Amino acid sequence: MKRFKTIPIAVLLLAWLTQWPLAVRAQDPQQNDTPPKPAAKALPPIGGDQEDEQPIPAMQPDNLPVTGFQDLTVGTPPERHSYWAPGFSYTNFISSNAQGAGAANSGWYTTNFLTGNLSLLQNWSRAQLAVNYSGGESFSSNSTIGSSQFQQLGMFQTFTRRRVRLTFLDQFAYLPAAQFGFGAGTGLALPGVGGPLAPVLPGLQNGLTPSQSIFNTIGPRYSNTSGVQFNFLLSPRSSITVGGVFSLLRFTESGNIESNDVILNAGYNYQVSRSDTFGISYRFSAYEYIGSPQAIGDHTVQATYAKRITGRMALKLAGGPEITTFRLPPGVTPSTQHNAVAGSADLTYALPTWNLALAYNHGVNNGSGILLGATTDQVTLSGNRKFGRVWSGNLSFGYARNTPIAGTTANQAPTFDSVYVSAGLQRPLSRTANLTFNYTANIQTSNTGTCPGPTCANFTTNQITIGLNWNGRPFVLH
Repeated sequence: MKRFKTIPIAVLLLAWLTQWPLAVRAQDPQQNDTPPKPAAKALPPIGGDQEDEQPIPAMQPDNLPVTGFQDLTVGTPPERHSYWAPGFSYTNFISSNAQGAGAANSGWYTTNFLTGNLSLLQNWSRAQLAVNYSGGESFSSNSTIGSSQFQQLGMFQTFTRRRVRLTFLDQFAYLPAAQFGFGAGTGLALPGVGGPLAPVLPGLQNGLTPSQSIFNTIGPRYSNTSGVQFNFLLSPRSSITVGGVFSLLRFTESGNIESNDVILNAGYNYQVSRSDTFGISYRFSAYEYIGSPQAIGDHTVQATYAKRITGRMALKLAGGPEITTFRLPPGVTPSTQHNAVAGSADLTYALPTWNLALAYNHGVNNGSGILLGATTDQVTLSGNRKFGRVWSGNLSFGYARNTPIAGTTANQAPTFDSVYVSAGLQRPLSRTANLTFNYTANIQTSNTGTCPGPTCANFTTNQITIGLNWNGRPFVLH
């Protein structure tokens, strides 16, 4: 029955979006006498489709606070017009071994995804709204998987006035499998129409959304993260940042651990040069579990260094002490506190013909629906490169190691190692359509044995993907 909770969300979202064409007259009046122009060309987020073959134009510098919630970017396109763009995609997965479903489902089967896409960018003189949305149906020849809905939404609203920048954001997903590696290398990986028409939405950092990096959870699931962030300039070089996010992770089937997460953050940023920024932050994370008396509180203090070269590179390094407390003593020890170190490293590098993103994160999270809290080491790598005038390729890799936070012996502690590897090719069929070919392997190993419950902890799934993507020309909002 939980599955049907997503239907009102989708209805409200579509109803809300239809109101925006009525509000376009509220744009900056200086734009009204300017003839409409095409949407700006820019590098899409890593893993998205990239059709434009023109060099990257001048970009506006990234001004996100280094101690904030969002990933840094190489810059934002200088587009001042507002528009929306529709899209459609058909994706066919030919797969072996239904993920985590045991030997009874070890043969090959097909799953078809029919997806409708929408991207919207609305600019005002001191505000901006960006939305990427995808949703549709999947149909599988495997009776265990059957048919299912899926939806993904990314929303980003900012208000700027003199020294103040207020940001609201939301990330929602209703998916048939774990979000970690889902649709890697295809248009299903990210919401929206993809390519240069999709507004660049700086994503939330790893550790701020509900972790789903253990593959063998059961059935479809939905997750949502909503956040607000306030940044105040103390001087041209310094600022303070405060904010909070609330997240939930729910499943349509029993046998998984559902959770609520609340994360509060405060930081100080100081720009020492045009490209170098330092910061220090404090973050508190609270994890509560539905149907369990256990609750976890996590405190971290981190020093941060960032280097940004507009249009080319964004580097961020952060690390510091981490103190984790438990409502109930975990495992076999009476201690309710665990001391450790948390850290992260993120690099985005872009050139006209290729781009690369690398991210690493170490710290405590909700436990991915399998554990009551976990310490996770996670690394992801993705990139795109052009080959000649028509072909382009993409590569994606992800690895996550999840272990209980503390208080268990080695032979009692369930450890999960999850890996996805993806490689693919893309060829445009026209200015608005492209064809994609992709191969993905999902691999998971665990020290819990072969099949400890209704799903297998150790398995390998192979996926061969063929996709057709189409997006309409942008409709300029006047």
